[in-house]
Amino acid sequence: MNLTIATLLPGLLLLALGGLLLWNGAVVGATAKALPRSRRASWLFMGAGALWFMWRLVHLSPADELLPKPFLILAFGAVATLSFRYAPDFLAVRGLAVLALLGAGELLYAAYQEWLHPQRLFMVGVVYLAIIAAIYLAGYPYRLRDFFGWLFARGSRARGLGAVLAGYGALLAVVAFTY
Repeated sequence: MNLTIATLLPGLLLLALGGLLLWNGAVVGATAKALPRSRRASWLFMGAGALWFMWRLVHLSPADELLPKPFLILAFGAVATLSFRYAPDFLAVRGLAVLALLGAGELLYAAYQEWLHPQRLFMVGVVYLAIIAAIYLAGYPYRLRDFFGWLFARGSRARGLGAVLAGYGALLAVVAFTY
């Protein structure tokens, strides 16, 4: 992935998320409040995160292997599958955290050693904030439910956050074409 795409993708994601929050329809609030405990969202986000992580395991170099690859893949696949049975609470939030961390690795790798482009720091900064949020929410997933409850208690809060996210997304989209 090149730096232009790595900056454009988070920009478009923030722009879309900000647009949804600016619209702030009844469906947006209801969907967001239901997301942390949703079974469908759990299957989607945790399933995608598990598959992406297992794909990364398949492509490990021999220097990175601590145990044989087939054992690692089967062990992680078993843990991911059993999490749906024995730890289903807030699994969608943990799946989002996994996706955020795996995606952050790809985005930061694209910006690695690009010293001639200081504007890359607009993307890198928001990626590091996403990493912090992902680590925090993976440990305390119920906090996302509490945040959504607070955010949608007043329409102005969701619209204000939507404006900030859409504005920063637009900035990233413009910055992506300056490399």
